[in-house]
Amino acid sequence: MSISLKRLIVGRPLSSDRLGEQMLPKRIALPVFASDPLSSVAYATQEILLVLTLGGLAYLHLAPWVAAAVVVLLAVVVLSYRQVVHAYPSGGGSYEVASRNLGPGAGLVVASALMVDYVMTVAVSVAAGVDNIISAVPALGEHRVAVNLAFVALLTAMNLRGVRESGRLFAVPTYLFIAGVLAMVVTGLLQTAFGHAPVAESAGWEVHAEPGETGLTGMALVLLALRAFSSGCTALTGAEAISNGVPAFRPPKPRSAATTMAVMGGLSISMFAGITALALIADVRYVEDACRLVGFPGNCATDPQRTVIAQLAAAVFGGTDTVMFFCIQAATALILILAANTAFNGFPLLAAILAEHRYLPRQLHTRGDRLAFSNGIVILAVVAGTLIYAFEGSVTRLIQLYILGVFTSFTLSQAGMVRHWNRELADHTDPVRRRRIHRSRAINALGACLTALVLVVVLVTKFSHGAYLVVIAMPVLYAMMRGVRRHYDLVARELRPQPGGIVLPSRIHAVVLVSQLHQPTLRALGYASATRPDTLTALTAEISDEEVSALRADWEERGIPVPLTVMASPYRDITGSVLEYITGLHREHPQDLIAVYIPEYVVGHWWEHLLHNQSALRLKARLLFLRGVMVTSVPWQLNSSDRMQPREDRRGAGAGVG
Repeated sequence: MSISLKRLIVGRPLSSDRLGEQMLPKRIALPVFASDPLSSVAYATQEILLVLTLGGLAYLHLAPWVAAAVVVLLAVVVLSYRQVVHAYPSGGGSYEVASRNLGPGAGLVVASALMVDYVMTVAVSVAAGVDNIISAVPALGEHRVAVNLAFVALLTAMNLRGVRESGRLFAVPTYLFIAGVLAMVVTGLLQTAFGHAPVAESAGWEVHAEPGETGLTGMALVLLALRAFSSGCTALTGAEAISNGVPAFRPPKPRSAATTMAVMGGLSISMFAGITALALIADVRYVEDACRLVGFPGNCATDPQRTVIAQLAAAVFGGTDTVMFFCIQAATALILILAANTAFNGFPLLAAILAEHRYLPRQLHTRGDRLAFSNGIVILAVVAGTLIYAFEGSVTRLIQLYILGVFTSFTLSQAGMVRHWNRELADHTDPVRRRRIHRSRAINALGACLTALVLVVVLVTKFSHGAYLVVIAMPVLYAMMRGVRRHYDLVARELRPQPGGIVLPSRIHAVVLVSQLHQPTLRALGYASATRPDTLTALTAEISDEEVSALRADWEERGIPVPLTVMASPYRDITGSVLEYITGLHREHPQDLIAVYIPEYVVGHWWEHLLHNQSALRLKARLLFLRGVMVTSVPWQLNSSDRMQPREDRRGAGAGVG
């Protein structure tokens, strides 16, 4: 049943030779890797307005300048990462750039920042999408967390089916969102040009300023503008995902990835600038606490505000009951939720690279039966779902944790690219090639300076609002990865073969553990005898005189040619008695090998595991730590285990057939 359910959710397994079929054309790669930066325009303007209205309406005149700064930064970052795509097409992105040019330590800092960023991408994107659903259907507000977690589970299932299949599914909502937003922006700007500017439902509302946020001048005003700018920089999240996913593109991979990144940058800038312009034209009001709005209809303590993009859709297309309003809301909700797909593709790829470099468990480098990195997908879903639950699906609370990791990776990546171009200059003398390198280095140097400045701004303005959690999480991840690498290096040194070839044990002493004389015991005795050990002993623990007497009688009646050794166990501790015997045997023969054979039942139902093999599990757990001791499980299949065999193997199989 469980296997059938897995096939229903994930699909049929794909063979390794079909990996090439999972490569993406540009039209599918855009929604797969760029849905995050494309969708973030839906809430980036909202975050700018939310900060500026802390002082009432007096500081909204700063919004165009803040938005312009975000546009410039986005353009520089896109140009910078196009250089990364061409220089490092293997898919390591920021991690590979920092590792190769700034050292492994810098690479791990970038990796920890990106991992935090990917987790936050899932949490924030899904939460923002659910906010837009609630804007259209307010009754869902009381089920916010449950709806969020349901969407995370759905995204997980779709990504477990494979990159190409999930990409096809997610392509339609992405292109619908792009078309819908551009149609809304163009329509709204045309209405404005013809003298019928759209008016938001909140345009007539006043906003009470937060205490201490009125009359700001000098440095206080600058800090408010910088905080709004750092919030607006959410528009840049996910911009590096394409550089991490170059191997997933169809050939020519670098050119296809660079083209996709250019298209993503152009669309993101156009939509963000258009939404911001419309929001200012329509006089949108948006605050964190609806009770600060004078004129807000309904109960400000329980009724949610409509999002900025919902207010704009209603203003441009004629109300909240129009077809286009619901189309925009549906497309926005879908793209925001599906924006998490960027992380579902980026996180497993990064984790696989880190696992290959022995900084994460090796299981993360293993592809599932649909050729996706299934373990990374599941881990990402669990961590993001936990964050959504802990922060109650609040975009405003979650987004404070978001930007720090993004700009840490941006800054170190661009600094690494500057060093990369310096080395290239030293290796090339062709004037045309050197001019091209100088231009690329200038782009990356500008990107490094700007993103470093933003990193400082984000750290200062968001630290007390929740970013301190990221400051804690990144060093913890860094230390964890260094610890994993130390462990793997230590194990590799210990496992390195010694010179001299294979070392044979002097003698082999076989010990078969016996609880009673039945078929599994006879099989274990037969298997141990077939290995031709130097000595063979059957070992049992004396729990009661009656049981031991019955066992001896059966032993003699069958004439079993193996000596039966009985260990006293006055405290009924089977594990302790066996360990005492094995330890004493090893002490007597320190140069010899001791092989312990444990008969075990093989059952087919989960509840049967609770009824059998518990003593065997405890024994194995202890015996595995004894040097010079080998442990062998000898299985005996009960009838119930037949249900776990392939159908073609069931016919003619009787109980106990190994």
